[in-house]
Amino acid sequence: MTALACHDLTVGYGDGAPVIDGLTLELGQGDVVALLGANGAGKTTLLRALTGLVPTRSGRVELGGRELARLSTEERVRRGLALVPEGRSVVVELTVDENLRLGGLWRHKHKARKAAVEEMYALFEPLARRRDAAGHTLSGGERQMLALARALLARPDVLLLDEPSLGLAPQVTAQLLGVLRESAARTGLTVLLAEQNVTSALSVAARGVVLSLGSVVADRSAPELAADPALRHAYLGF
Repeated sequence: MTALACHDLTVGYGDGAPVIDGLTLELGQGDVVALLGANGAGKTTLLRALTGLVPTRSGRVELGGRELARLSTEERVRRGLALVPEGRSVVVELTVDENLRLGGLWRHKHKARKAAVEEMYALFEPLARRRDAAGHTLSGGERQMLALARALLARPDVLLLDEPSLGLAPQVTAQLLGVLRESAARTGLTVLLAEQNVTSALSVAARGVVLSLGSVVADRSAPELAADPALRHAYLGF
């Protein structure tokens, strides 16, 4: 079953050249796909276009087979699409617990929401120890955990992540990506992970899609991408 798809998608800003140019991509239910490419390849623009934050010029975006073109970002979220943007977006004035309860506000009744919050604390033990701490006192790793936990609380069908490992220690990155892989295997969550840390991304993804100048230049299994030195040197910088 196709969870998320875009067909011949073209996206740009103003009257400038397209950032995404005729891109086609499909993700099946439970897929964990790494979206790779150098700075300026179009990774962030693609994620923002999928969620409706950037208007598309042409093409189709489908979630579970349903066209999203006329839906607002909020409506796409209610249909089961979630985005964790770059920058560890949490409400810094609220506590960890308040941030999490806010994340599950519209998808859970009160008792179910409490149980879902406790489930996140079990997945992210550092958050459990800091549940009463204000967001502005958290470390970078703790903020990224909180942003991810809040997104998972909404029970999305498809989760988009933009550079979740940026600025984090390798140990924290490994923990975050391990939770993603576990959630996908356990719940059938579909994940599209935009990452510059290619090694970490390919360690949890079954498949990698490489972008260059807004177009797909490779779509292969993670082991195949990691083992192709020409592709790695040309597009991934290692």
